[in-house]
Amino acid sequence: MGVKLQSVDELAISPNWKERMRCPRCSSPISDIHAKPSCVNYRCDYSTDGFPMVDGQPVLIDFEESVFDRTMYRRQHGSALNRDTTGRSLGSRLHRLTFGDNPVAADNCQKFIEMLKQHNPHPVVLIVGGATIGAGSHELYNDPDIEVVGSDVFSSDNTVLVADAHRLPFHDATFDGVWIQAVLEHVLEPATVATEIHRVLKSHGLVYAETPFMQQVHERAYDFSRFTRSGHRWLFRKFDEIEAGAVTGPGVALLWSIRYFSRALGAGDKFSRLATLPFFWLRYFDRFGKSRARADAAGGVYFMGRRTERAIRPGSMPLYYEGQR
Repeated sequence: MGVKLQSVDELAISPNWKERMRCPRCSSPISDIHAKPSCVNYRCDYSTDGFPMVDGQPVLIDFEESVFDRTMYRRQHGSALNRDTTGRSLGSRLHRLTFGDNPVAADNCQKFIEMLKQHNPHPVVLIVGGATIGAGSHELYNDPDIEVVGSDVFSSDNTVLVADAHRLPFHDATFDGVWIQAVLEHVLEPATVATEIHRVLKSHGLVYAETPFMQQVHERAYDFSRFTRSGHRWLFRKFDEIEAGAVTGPGVALLWSIRYFSRALGAGDKFSRLATLPFFWLRYFDRFGKSRARADAAGGVYFMGRRTERAIRPGSMPLYYEGQR
């Protein structure tokens, strides 16, 4: 599959992108984005220090306010995270055999694309955490009318820049849509990231988010939060909900428990994957059950919403839970 992404050089020479990109610390423009990126504000530390480059991609992170250190980006891919971005490793293949695909994300991706094009026939979508193409999101990359801007805290063939989602290096109202899949559990302040997503979206821009609920720690030192469906809704309180629900149900949640039960007994990561494989059939039970009961035991939840200026009220949250069907 040919992934359609703009190169850093294209970002640099396009006037629109020059206007959209900004320093994550002081919000000033960035110069020489394709070779030696630096802030144009001489009072800013990143005017003299500049930003690192990794695999030809700018690392636009304010290191004073991030869990990631500048020294990490002197290594290959500049990451403390060890991920298979191709999906071809044995671990990735065992994971797919055990946990299956993500039909919920695939269906929601189609809806996301259709709604994006209602406002703009050629939408621009920011993928936060896009170093690995998320399960079910391939149509975003395959659609010739959609311009994909991949970002993550490390570089890959699927990204054009490295950034920390707490301080997105873009001006306000830049994107038609933001896709953030299995990322919010890995950030220190999810509410700050949700605010940043709101900021960089155009009026009536769309967000799609998936976040674990009943799932164990899976990124070691970079795993921080979990959300119920109601908690996820409150996180995106400045968005009108289009659709929300469980991504996976209690069957997948039980599979995760079996895997981590094995790990806790000393099986290790590889053997715990093998120990879980015979129970793959548990995931098929997720096709049954009522929406609220399924969400209460979900492995993960999703939210699709449209940007608005008015947040929902705290008092509406109990009614939101009771209204789930």
